[in-house]
Amino acid sequence: MTSLHAMPSLQSQVSAAEWRTRIDLAACYRLVALHGWDDLIFTHISAKLPGNEHFLINPYGLMFHEITASSLVKVDLAGNKVMDSPYEINPAGYTIHSAVHEVRHDVACVLHTHTAAGVAVSAQRQGLLPISQQSLFVLSSLATHGYEGVALNHDEKARLQADLGESAFMLLHNHGLMTCGSSIADTFLMMFIFQRACEIQIMAQTGSAELIPIPEQVLAGAKAMAAGVTRGAGMGGALAWPALLRKLDAQSPGYAC
Repeated sequence: MTSLHAMPSLQSQVSAAEWRTRIDLAACYRLVALHGWDDLIFTHISAKLPGNEHFLINPYGLMFHEITASSLVKVDLAGNKVMDSPYEINPAGYTIHSAVHEVRHDVACVLHTHTAAGVAVSAQRQGLLPISQQSLFVLSSLATHGYEGVALNHDEKARLQADLGESAFMLLHNHGLMTCGSSIADTFLMMFIFQRACEIQIMAQTGSAELIPIPEQVLAGAKAMAAGVTRGAGMGGALAWPALLRKLDAQSPGYAC
């Protein structure tokens, strides 16, 4: 039995709201692993806790399919642990996620990935192309950020914040993808759409056929509709989330411990 499975539950030590957030964030990590978007122990997902400036992030060293509600690490905006934990956090993860949580009080969750398709599109000068229905949701609220190396320099935070602005999606050049949502469920669904749009683009570019961009007259209206969904009532994560949890319970149980 590993120390992970022997770790006692924190349910009795935290509020009901924090425990619910812990369960949903652990589920999000497991779903990222289940979809093959993880990068060994690297990349990260954070969730802001209600009522304060603390947020939860992954314990550095655990694979995403191992993460549980109790193993998540609670930190403040300065990166200090505010609850005892045997785990440390990824310094680069702290830099990126604290940058968002510092200034975007509307954001409950930040999800960052290094998938092959995501990094491939982030390395293309033209970025995400309007060639799929999925791309429209992303393009309605997409920011970009130039690559500055591994995110260990805290001076980069201000530039990332300025580049992100009020956007819900970010393409980090030569690095990967990021989504920022008003709930963990929405943030996961946003990444699903972002990742799928990138996969479609890379697949479409592998052939020799000329790509068909979405016509401008369609693009404007579709982007306006997508922007309303992204910035309004959310991305529909609440509708998909129960089904995703049922899938997770069947294929990767134990996250709610």
